[in-house]
Amino acid sequence: MTDATRRPRRSSGRLTLEDVARAASVSPITVSRALRGERSVDPVLVERVREAAARLGYVPDPAARALASQRSSHVAVLIPLLTNTLFVDLLEAVQRTLRANGFQTLIGVTHYDPREEEQLLREQLMHRPAGLIVTGFERSEETRALIQASRVPCVHVMETSRAPGVHCVGFSQQDAGQALTEHLLARGARRIGYAAAQLDARVMQRAEGYRRALQAAGCYDPALEFLRPEPSSFALGAQMFGRIVAEAKPDAIFFCNDDLAQGALMAAPRLGISVPRDVAVAGFNDLPGSDQLLPSLTSVRTPRREIGQAAAGMLLQLMRGTPVEQSCIELAWEVVGRESA
Repeated sequence: MTDATRRPRRSSGRLTLEDVARAASVSPITVSRALRGERSVDPVLVERVREAAARLGYVPDPAARALASQRSSHVAVLIPLLTNTLFVDLLEAVQRTLRANGFQTLIGVTHYDPREEEQLLREQLMHRPAGLIVTGFERSEETRALIQASRVPCVHVMETSRAPGVHCVGFSQQDAGQALTEHLLARGARRIGYAAAQLDARVMQRAEGYRRALQAAGCYDPALEFLRPEPSSFALGAQMFGRIVAEAKPDAIFFCNDDLAQGALMAAPRLGISVPRDVAVAGFNDLPGSDQLLPSLTSVRTPRREIGQAAAGMLLQLMRGTPVEQSCIELAWEVVGRESA
């Protein structure tokens, strides 16, 4: 066995990056870049480094790397839920973009709880992340202070702001809510209900768009707003649909999210209600399955994958110190008219 293929170890018994460099006959920096997946490294050298690392049984130590460089190869990502396809789509786009550039994601699920978000952020900052992606702008003052004091590059997703020093990628929830309401008005509806759950900032921004459209048309009625604090779900949508139709007798209902609207469409036949003849139904986010329902669901198609990709790209620029030409990126959404409204 040659010196290069022995398993030399430091006093702790752990193999080091320098050990792999000697075995692969390359520099330690080449090993580091190759194992991070940076595309600037010659593929031949990448293969040599990976073969040496596998032969020696080398596993990178992210904590040691963070201490040596004052940053890690990890990016902390805070999202409200993993049970909502909206955030799964966004997260997959973020991870795909970051991984291709040598970064890994540390995922934190806040459950829309400001205290949980603050605790998750404190824990993740202990790992010295290279960057941070957070959802929206609604959070505690303590969390805002943590982000600012950390000096970690940060990108906000799903909402936009033109405030100085803020980097964000999203779309206008208010404009999209207004456009969907105008679609229902154009179809002849005048008594349009707004059915919402969870009641996070983005849901309430859609409500503002709903109000703006109806006020402009001269038919806004606050009694047609039905707001529930519980998490959005099929079951809640079915429950709300039955109550709203019985109590308010609307022409149409704008559900703040597709899962509520999907629940309503599933409940309609059991209740003897014809959609859209008796009442039109619309959702938001155009989640999977909405186009397959009977009737198919009218919704707003939101650019969550594009948001994830653009946010990760912007964060890569910030982490590398590259100038960001556009600190606020607003992406397009689309009202998708189908059979339900």
